[in-house]
Parts: sequence; C-alpha cells; structure tokens
Amino acid sequence: IASQAEFDKAAEEVKCLKSQPTEEEMLLLYSHFKQATVGDVNTDRPGLLDLKGKAKWDALNELKGTSKKNTMKTYVEKAEELKKKYGI
Repeated sequence: IASQAEFDKAAEEVKCLKSQPTEEEMLLLYSHFKQATVGDVNTDRPGLLDLKGKAKWDALNELKGTSKKNTMKTYVEKAEELKKKYGI
C-alpha cells in the first residue's frame, strides 16, 4: 500500500513526463487521483455536449466505494509504469 508521501511524489512526477500519456492513461490517473483526494463522485454527470467531462465523470464513478489506500496504490503503480514508458 502506498504512503501519502509516495502518492504525492508520484503526482508530481507524472507532471514531468517527457511525452503525453494516452487519453486512457490520463483518465486512469485523473480518476484515481480524484478518488484518493476527494472521494466518491459528488457531482451530476455532465451534459451531452461535454464529452471530456463525461469521460472523466464516468471514470471517477467507476471507482465509487474504492478505498483511498487502494486508489493511491493503483495511482502510484500506474505512475511508475508511465515513468518507465515515457521518461521524466
């Protein structure tokens, strides 16, 4: 299980990747970051024309009920994978 310090470090490091991750990778990072820092989705699903907003909302909604510790662990693992893939 990732510590808060490991999570915070990973969150900073993914901002420094040499290449932009795929949209799918970014959604995974976004949803796990939000679930770990804010918790379960607490807003209404965006409207029909907000495709990006809906994708982000759906990704976060899929994590509903996931514990902060498990979410942080997955985030740190994905960040490590992306650092190897894209470099920092």
